[in-house]
Amino acid sequence: MRHSPTLPPLPALRAFEAVGRTLSFRRAGEDLLISQSAVSHHIARLEADLGLPLFLRHARGVSFTPDGERYYHAVRAAFAGLAAATAALRPAAVRPLRLSVLPSFAQIWLVPRLPDWTRRAPGVQLEVNSTLAVADVAAGDADIAIRYGDGPWPGSTARLLLRERLAPVISPALAARGPALHTPQDLLRHTLLTNMRPSDWQAWAGACGLDLSGARWLQLTDYTLVMQAAQDGLGVAMGRQALLSALLAAGALRPALPETPAVAGAGYWLVTARSGSPHPARSRFLRWISSQPPVLREEGGWPPRPPHGGRGPRGTAPDPARSPWRSTAPHRQSRTDRG
Repeated sequence: MRHSPTLPPLPALRAFEAVGRTLSFRRAGEDLLISQSAVSHHIARLEADLGLPLFLRHARGVSFTPDGERYYHAVRAAFAGLAAATAALRPAAVRPLRLSVLPSFAQIWLVPRLPDWTRRAPGVQLEVNSTLAVADVAAGDADIAIRYGDGPWPGSTARLLLRERLAPVISPALAARGPALHTPQDLLRHTLLTNMRPSDWQAWAGACGLDLSGARWLQLTDYTLVMQAAQDGLGVAMGRQALLSALLAAGALRPALPETPAVAGAGYWLVTARSGSPHPARSRFLRWISSQPPVLREEGGWPPRPPHGGRGPRGTAPDPARSPWRSTAPHRQSRTDRG
């Protein structure tokens, strides 16, 4: 398809906007679900079409040239205008409420709760985009985004949905096979499983005084794969309370250490545009999801229940002092969305 002689190709403009937003070719590729080399090719073509450089390349990223920064603001405004115009053309009654969410959170936490939403709001169409790409709600990419981290997300309003608690978990088979785990230092004798940004491990290790510089890692694209790899005995994973309760209750995973420190991790945030015309059902969905329990009753609790179905001997209440899980002080994380 031929493009306008006065306008660059749309894929090149999308790549330019993503690089400008992240100031990284690698992160732009992750957001667009294309390779870093493809991003580089789009930017090179755009610079050739314009006849001037848009970015300065550095060892650890890129920065704008003066021309590139001016052009970025214009391109970003154009994309936002297109999104707003498109939304305005769609009748509110038929336009779906668009939700952007990480695959792991969508599969494990959100989808099991959606039957309750559909019962309460049968006339509202919901479009769930399960993606690793960071939706720009300020530019109209989604009506609501559920992000994992601590922000900031420019041009947006964020409210905390729930705060994670973190602790290492392991499959029963790997725990039996060894090496044995008694202290946090023993974790370094195992492969540690992580998504592409090991911020959960860094938060937990920092709170527990564990140096991860000598760790052996297996990195996977997102947290859903991390959990599958942990169940398959490929290593020790950093468990997240909101996503692991069902696996722990079923015995597919167990605490990796006899006394496992549970550290406050990043949060799941409800991110919405600060300006513009919101979808009529946005506030209703935000109220509904904020009322949902962090852990469903059938998933069991966190930490996992002791023997006898979560009760002490003869059906007595469990003794919190004897729980194998103990909390440590919260640890603030920087923004992270790969999960």
